[in-house]
Amino acid sequence: MPAAASEPRGGAAGDRLIAGRYRPAARLGRGGMGTVWRATDELLGRQVAVKELHPDGGAPATAALREARAVAQFKHPHVIGVHDVVEQDGRSYIVMELVEGGSLADRLRGSGPVDAPEAARIGIALLGALSAAHRQGVLHRDLKPANVLLEEGTGRVVLTDFGIAQLPGSTTISEDGAFVGSPEYTSPERMQGAAAGPESDLWSLGALLCAALSGESPFHRDSLGGVLHAVVTDEIRPPLATAPLLPVVRGLLERDPARRLTADEAHEMLRAYVSSGATPVAPRQYTPTERVAVVEPARRSRTRAALIAAAAVVVLGGAGAGAAALLSGGDEGGGQARAAAGGTATVTGHASAAAEPGPPGPTVTVTRAGEPSPLGTAPAGYRHVRDPDGFGLTVPAGYVRTTDDRRVFYVSPDGAFRLGIRLQQSVSGGPLGVMRHSHANGPDTNPGYRGGKVVSTTHQGHDAALWEFSWNGFSAAEGPRHTYDECWDENGTMYDVWVSAPVSRLDEAKRHFDTALDSFTPSA
Repeated sequence: MPAAASEPRGGAAGDRLIAGRYRPAARLGRGGMGTVWRATDELLGRQVAVKELHPDGGAPATAALREARAVAQFKHPHVIGVHDVVEQDGRSYIVMELVEGGSLADRLRGSGPVDAPEAARIGIALLGALSAAHRQGVLHRDLKPANVLLEEGTGRVVLTDFGIAQLPGSTTISEDGAFVGSPEYTSPERMQGAAAGPESDLWSLGALLCAALSGESPFHRDSLGGVLHAVVTDEIRPPLATAPLLPVVRGLLERDPARRLTADEAHEMLRAYVSSGATPVAPRQYTPTERVAVVEPARRSRTRAALIAAAAVVVLGGAGAGAAALLSGGDEGGGQARAAAGGTATVTGHASAAAEPGPPGPTVTVTRAGEPSPLGTAPAGYRHVRDPDGFGLTVPAGYVRTTDDRRVFYVSPDGAFRLGIRLQQSVSGGPLGVMRHSHANGPDTNPGYRGGKVVSTTHQGHDAALWEFSWNGFSAAEGPRHTYDECWDENGTMYDVWVSAPVSRLDEAKRHFDTALDSFTPSA
């Protein structure tokens, strides 16, 4: 770590001993929980790092010490070594190994994002560190680039700052009411104030991989309220730079902890990438249909709204009514929009346009080996899937499945093509009313919305509407895009299928769109 000239509490650097043996020399860093000093262990004649805990650092020193002692019970090459825990003059200190080298955050600031092989190497090391901690019942709870050290000369990856680690069952809010962790890297379940397990650290790893590959967390916003909204309910759009590791990133950034990739699964996928250089696929044993309880859509919507409101109260506290309103109201890109002209009826807003990329979810193979397909032989370059959300269709081979609790996406390995599907109860106004509502809101949901048109049509004998438009994409790197979207009513259910793609590849996009529509079948 780069040294900064600063005096430790109680005198100038070098003027005092901590616990009779540790002599601080220079400050290495400072955070909400404490200040880290380079120091000399005069008993053993070695250099160490000493973390001086702040009594008012956001969590009681006693809790931090309890968990630091827990971390000291195990060793792992990618976990910072804890040598000692001492107290002096009313202050508590954690004595750790000194890692010569800056943090991943330092590297990103100084040299920019890392390439995919380096990100995979870092991810593998951190998975080993987290697994070692989790086996001891310890959660890190603050995994972020600033807490990952890169040792000079060896390149060793070291996970540090277990000072706020706690055992499973703890929440985001500490005993004194402070937020624990870094919001941009905090899992949705912890943001909502719920108890969290090892899966929450794996979410943080997914956000960290995004930051390593692109330069910043995908949940970076200008305010805590904005970060909370991004983590809990906004659409998660992994940066294009994550394409080589996209299935891993999406699998880790799954909002439902039960569907999140496990450490072993993520490790296997990253190892496969390192050995082959090819975009990894989900492990064969990964079976999300066995992990996920089907939730009735209306109940799911109410539960989601309640969680968002609860998250606003827990995390924002006294931040003001405006932030709470941001989370509990407004269109989430697929929420409900009230009819104009003072009407009391509601029309369920169209989901695809406002959030096409979809939040990340696990990579899955839905059609099991040897399972006969009811759709016959798939065209060259395609495969049939029977999706656990209750439908079947034909998608391009190699596309990755993701979900956001309301929509299902099949995304190309490079992230350029997004095929989306949504099922919901039929609503007043029918497909044409929904599409016209979405078209009217197009400029608000899709940057640079233009050329939008809605026409009445049919789908296999059912009333349907087709919506087509161009837009600028969600980022300059993504570039101009075009979307084809069709929805229809069938036996009390409204089905919606869309494809979004770069404007330079419209022929390919239309082929994928037509193939998906022609093959779409509701589950029996």
